[in-house]
Amino acid sequence: MAQKIHRPRRAALYVPASNAKAMSKIASLDPDVVIYDLEDAVGPSEKAAAREALRAHFAAGRRAGGPERVIRINPLAEEGGTEDLLAAIACRPDAILLPKVETPRDVLDADDALDQADVGTDLRLWIMVETPRAMLNLGALAELGRDRAARLDCLIAGPNDLVKLTGILPTPDRRYLNPWLSQMVLAARAGGFSVLDGVSNDFRDLDAFSRECAEGAAMGFDGKTLIHPAQIEPARRAFSPSPEAIAEAKNIVAAFALPENAGKGVIAIDGKMVERLHFEQAQKLLAKAGTGASETSR
Repeated sequence: MAQKIHRPRRAALYVPASNAKAMSKIASLDPDVVIYDLEDAVGPSEKAAAREALRAHFAAGRRAGGPERVIRINPLAEEGGTEDLLAAIACRPDAILLPKVETPRDVLDADDALDQADVGTDLRLWIMVETPRAMLNLGALAELGRDRAARLDCLIAGPNDLVKLTGILPTPDRRYLNPWLSQMVLAARAGGFSVLDGVSNDFRDLDAFSRECAEGAAMGFDGKTLIHPAQIEPARRAFSPSPEAIAEAKNIVAAFALPENAGKGVIAIDGKMVERLHFEQAQKLLAKAGTGASETSR
């Protein structure tokens, strides 16, 4: 059976494709994910040049063991969206991030475009949930995660746009956003894909950022999107499991790997009954710790 690799996505750094200095620094940084941005961070007059810069950057290759690479394009229905998609396809990243997704049709349209371009399903789709309509359609979007052909692999919260479009007060503790963020986590778990917390705008206040990361981890997010390299290490630390949790997970994985436990749904470890779902959870936890664990896909 095929193997599904659980990659850690604790720290996902946005990098404007139009910023040559930021692009050149990527090789010296250690995020889990780099999101090359062709959307919000790139001005209208810069977009064509940004696409060409992105092509050149990807043509130079990638370093072994480097971060997962994702390209955020403009919405397909807007000017430049189709050109962005074609540029992204040519770059062959790990995933394409769709902004302003509101309904399953937005995802399926992008999936159809990739199919028409004869792109394999190893190129995945990530989505931004950043509008009231998207929030109301979370259940339907989650269902797409159950169909691998739909390519949906990750959801990213877009709190800045939600604040703007709803008019809620953006307090430091995110008290008015938290119910919506929790719904995103629930949708991702129902659909079986990753979910990343949104950006923290004040990159100078790393103490506040660390607190927000800890809260996001406690809510169930897999990681956080970042706007500055200084945020990488605090995010990786906050979304990494504790040494005790890692030791327990290794014990579970090792126990299920024993020949006598092959195919079993439940085994006993240290006097406790452990189910295969705990085995899968252990693999995911080890992936968060950067061990490269994998699981057999359904």
